[in-house]
Amino acid sequence: MTDASATGARAFRVAYDGREYAGFQRQPHATTVEGTLLRALAKHGIVDRGDGPTHATPPGYAAAGRTDAGVSAVAQTIAFESPDWLTPRAFNGHLPGSIRVWAAADVADGFHPTHHAVRRTYRYHLYAPETGSNSVRETADASECHYDDRALDDDRALDDDRVRDVLAQFSGEHDFHNLTSDATGTVRNLHATATRDGDVLVIEVSAGGFPRALVRRLVAAVRAIGRGTAEPSFADRLLAADSVPGELGVGPAPPEPLVLWDVAYDGPTFDVDAEAAESARVAFGERHRDARHAAAATGAIRDRIGASADRE
Repeated sequence: MTDASATGARAFRVAYDGREYAGFQRQPHATTVEGTLLRALAKHGIVDRGDGPTHATPPGYAAAGRTDAGVSAVAQTIAFESPDWLTPRAFNGHLPGSIRVWAAADVADGFHPTHHAVRRTYRYHLYAPETGSNSVRETADASECHYDDRALDDDRALDDDRVRDVLAQFSGEHDFHNLTSDATGTVRNLHATATRDGDVLVIEVSAGGFPRALVRRLVAAVRAIGRGTAEPSFADRLLAADSVPGELGVGPAPPEPLVLWDVAYDGPTFDVDAEAAESARVAFGERHRDARHAAAATGAIRDRIGASADRE
């Protein structure tokens, strides 16, 4: 049952590695971030216990948004009527290392982390070496508006200036109906930029809210244009009022490089729990190390097979 010592509404910042979860929102037969958070609250005695997603939610519970399977977050925000002893470090006591609560804020009654958000920011960490196996392709017809997803996972060189130009084109208020499966709520005022960090191009997209898969589809389109598998004029076609036919449609980029980076509010001030933040830093450092080790192993397998094939 809900703990009677609850003293008021609080909001919590939650970071998570989304690779092992079937998205944020709880589901009947899948492991999700939200389901894991509610299970932790049940173990703390704050909500009734149940099986998986049947855990009750605390009074006033809501989350800032729903991330897809594989998508991570550093500032997902949940809020509910919380007992005063539930600090971020206490919350983490029943959470796995892949989910860490690291900051909290006292909020007014009725605060809703979805409706009261004024800006959401996503960052997509696109692996895009400045040099690759191919240079940007020159198409035979400069007016061609064709999206080719066959080269999305190769190491084709990416033209940073071309990427920044198309991101500037997507910035501002547009109807993004060609970059989402949603039928309504597709007009958004976006701000999109790109910053290079070694072999990674960090694409940051901010808006008041996002229709389904918009960021991942936008990244896929930008990547195709930046690599030369689509012409810059393809961006105009995607922003046009007419629907893009299926053969030219843009599928979403892979979810794993996408991070919900920030959710901004007018009013609440989040206090970082130093112990919880250090716990999160260590936990995500370990996960980063393990991912690098796995990448090194698969890279070695690739190189061995490639060398063997070259000798044939």
